[in-house]
Amino acid sequence: MNTKHTTPSDEDLTAFIDGELTAEDAARIEAIVKEDEHVAERLEFLARASLPFEQAFAPLLQEAPREKLERMLEATPAREDAKAVSAPAASRRRFFAALAASLVAGIAIDRAILGLGRGFSAKDENSEWRAVVADYISLYTAETLAGPTPARESQAAQLAPLAEKLGLSLSPEAVSLPGVDFKRALLLQYDGKPLAQIAYLDPETGPMALCIVRSDAGLKAPDLESRKGMNVVYWSNGRHAFMLIGHAPADRMAAIADGVRGRVAA
Repeated sequence: MNTKHTTPSDEDLTAFIDGELTAEDAARIEAIVKEDEHVAERLEFLARASLPFEQAFAPLLQEAPREKLERMLEATPAREDAKAVSAPAASRRRFFAALAASLVAGIAIDRAILGLGRGFSAKDENSEWRAVVADYISLYTAETLAGPTPARESQAAQLAPLAEKLGLSLSPEAVSLPGVDFKRALLLQYDGKPLAQIAYLDPETGPMALCIVRSDAGLKAPDLESRKGMNVVYWSNGRHAFMLIGHAPADRMAAIADGVRGRVAA
């Protein structure tokens, strides 16, 4: 295998996915993907990670120094030979730029967007979705989830579309976690399938999330792993895969997961 090439960055691969590259650059990346299995896996990972980062990080983007960002973008020379950028691609590019500006402004974000982790098997569907979610949740800070806890009626309204899409009972009581504040419930998408994310804020350790996706991988007893410096308890039934992820100690995460596992059922 020819290894004498420059490994494309995530930005290059994202531009390739969005169709922003010139024909020459696109052909170069296509050749690298055919030669390098690690680049091919990374490209697949980025292509399949369709989580709505902009929605999740709206509070951070509102704090970004937009005037400074605009000056930075105006100072960036345009590539005359580049393919015209589509509206979705431009939106994603602006979002990445806003996050970069947030970092310059000192707004804390744990990891670069989409993460840099490669220690998962692309052939293991359940492992892969957990890796995508861990990349996503690692960007959360306490400020991301700041604000009052929604009233029960608001929680129920947020959970209703998730329950309908996943075919689960997701009442506020079913997903409540002891000593941890419910913050919001989002309906996301992973690999064309609905993905529920219920976000919490633990006063002691920070962000925590219960995530659920449809899966036909069969029954899986609860197990524990570490991703992005967080503890993950994961399990599955015949129709869904679950994961509870957060910064709390492993034994506490396991105890919390054991309680919610008994309450969330099809």
